[in-house]
Amino acid sequence: MSNNAQAIQTDRGSYQNTLQWVMVAVLVYLLICAVGVIGGGFKMAAGGQAKELFAFASNPFAGLVVGIVATALIQSSSTVTSIIVGLVAGGLPVELAVPMIMGANVGTSITNTIVSLGHVRAKEEFKRAFSAATVHDFFNLLSVIIFLPLEIAFGLLEKVGGMFAGMFFGTGDSSIKSFNFVKAATAPVVNVFKSAGKSMGDQPGGVMMIILGIVLIFIAITLVGKLLKKLMVGKAKDIMHTAIGRGPISGITSGTLVTILVQSSSTTTSLMVPLAGSGAFKLKDIYPFTLGANIGTCVTAVLAATAVTGNAEAALQIAFIHLVYNILGVVVIYGAPFLRNLPIKAAESLGDLAAENKFAALGYILGVFFVFPAVCLGISNVI
Repeated sequence: MSNNAQAIQTDRGSYQNTLQWVMVAVLVYLLICAVGVIGGGFKMAAGGQAKELFAFASNPFAGLVVGIVATALIQSSSTVTSIIVGLVAGGLPVELAVPMIMGANVGTSITNTIVSLGHVRAKEEFKRAFSAATVHDFFNLLSVIIFLPLEIAFGLLEKVGGMFAGMFFGTGDSSIKSFNFVKAATAPVVNVFKSAGKSMGDQPGGVMMIILGIVLIFIAITLVGKLLKKLMVGKAKDIMHTAIGRGPISGITSGTLVTILVQSSSTTTSLMVPLAGSGAFKLKDIYPFTLGANIGTCVTAVLAATAVTGNAEAALQIAFIHLVYNILGVVVIYGAPFLRNLPIKAAESLGDLAAENKFAALGYILGVFFVFPAVCLGISNVI
């Protein structure tokens, strides 16, 4: 190939790369606008009766089920948490949203568990892959077991999230109220949707805005994920290979960074499954990376919460609750020696069982993502 041809090909590649980054920026802007549209629509439709509309989720166990099932169906915790932020901005009480956020963490685990089924024909590979996939599940389930009772009894996460949100919405010129260019940038788009909604009447227009906002979030996150995979997955794999096995801090940090880069904890954890199945990494090396993925996935909701209209402080509060919940999960579970290895031991035992009996893998998926939610609903009806 001549030098001129190589130069043209390089320029073309650079142009395409730049165009893709511009598209990512536009889609992130669309995502932030969509969260604002949901908040405005929910506030318009609810008419101050948001709590009554979500009376079915007033029990924390029912809220947990909403988060699990919604995320398992949509296959994106970022999408579900962004929708929850929008609903809180529109008037959904924070205390009802906290269990939904916890449930979203559990629901997102189904993706990498399904990915591990691709190794089902090779017994040893499947054992390693299924263990690597389910260690994420067991960690998230253990987090719910620890923090949901604390939230019910003391409102721990709600208070901590409120404290952080209050820092940004405090008095004085340094508060986010005084300088929020993101909200200003998205206001014209959100106002167009509001005007269109009001022309239809409050309730029909509000419902229309909620539906359009959810569709826009789903489209934006899906397309951003695809673009970032093209742009960053190669770099993400390099980070993984560089960091995994070099200690827990390195693993957690790199897991957080990679998830921020690809905007999907499901993608991050699913990347590890074939690597574990091949024997390239051990489960104890992959485990910290998984914890980092939980933290990295919170960035989307925090970003979206900076631009919402309506109850903006509560929206930022629930976004911070998601972040604090995942950080505390890492600190408490990984920091406590008697808790640290429980997800690993459970995942290894399940991997051994699934390798011997493939129906055990199916039973596990049905149990966590269908039976467990059903049990939670049963408990919610009794309480």
